Amino acid sequence: MRIGKVEKFIHHTILVVIAILFILPLLWMLFSSVDTTPIQSLKIPEQFTFQNYLGIIQNPAIIRSFAISLFLSFGQSFVVVIVAIIAAYPLSRYNATYEKPFMYTILFLTSLPMSAVIVPVFQMFLLLNFHDQLWAVALFMAGASLPYAIWLMKNFMDSVPVELEESAWIDGASVWQGIKKVIAPLMVPGIFTVFIFTFTGSWGNFLVPFILIQTPENMPASVTIYQFFGNYGLIDFGGLTAYSVLYSLPVVFLYFLAQRYMSKGFSFGGATKG
Repeated sequence: MRIGKVEKFIHHTILVVIAILFILPLLWMLFSSVDTTPIQSLKIPEQFTFQNYLGIIQNPAIIRSFAISLFLSFGQSFVVVIVAIIAAYPLSRYNATYEKPFMYTILFLTSLPMSAVIVPVFQMFLLLNFHDQLWAVALFMAGASLPYAIWLMKNFMDSVPVELEESAWIDGASVWQGIKKVIAPLMVPGIFTVFIFTFTGSWGNFLVPFILIQTPENMPASVTIYQFFGNYGLIDFGGLTAYSVLYSLPVVFLYFLAQRYMSKGFSFGGATKG
C-alpha cells in the first residue's frame, strides 16, 4: 500500500513538472503581449496595453498572411480527409494480398523527413512552373500528409462493423452510398482527429512554404512571424507575443469546436443486433 502511494506521488510530481514547463512559456507570451515594456523573461506587466494586438490587426500584410495560412491549412485538410477515406476503405474492407506491404510502405513514408525531399520537389515545381502557386503548395502538403492520415483512417474504419454496411447494401445502397451514409457518420471522431492533426501540421509548417513560395506577399503566417526578429539579435517581443497569441487561436478554436466529437469514441453496442 505504501509503495502504491509512493508511485502515485512520483506520477503526480512528474505531471506537475511537465505542466509547469508548458505553463511558464504560455504565461510569458500572454503577459508580454499586453506589456508596454516586454522583456525576455517572465514578469507581470506594470502597465497594460493592447497596442501590440492593434498593431497586428491593423497590418494588412499580416492579415493577408493569416488568410493564406487558412487557405493552405483548410484546403490541405479537406483534401487529406477525403482521399484518406477513399484510400482506407479497400485496406479496411478487402483482404487484399498487397495490404501488408502497402501498410508497411505507408509506415515508412510517415517517417520520411521533409528535408529529404524538399530539394527535388522544388526542382519539380520549377520545371512545372508551380512555384509561388498556393494551390500547388496545398496539394503537395496534402500529399505529404496522406501516409499517416491513411494509416489513422484505416484504423478508425476497422472499428466500424461491416454488418452495418452490409445492411445498407441489402436495402439497395451502393458502395459510395454506404461510405457516405453509414461509414462516414460513424467515423466522425476519426475524421475530426485526422482533420485537426493535418490542420495543425500545416498551420505550423515553415519549411515547405518558405522553399516553395517565392513572393513575400504570398507567405503564410508561419513564415511572416520572423519579421519580428531584427538584426543583431533585436526582437520586438510585444509584437512577437501578440502575433503568437493570435496565431494560436485558430488551432485552439478548432480543437474546442471538435473535442465533443473526438471524445465520443466509437460505441456500436446493439447497433448490429436484430
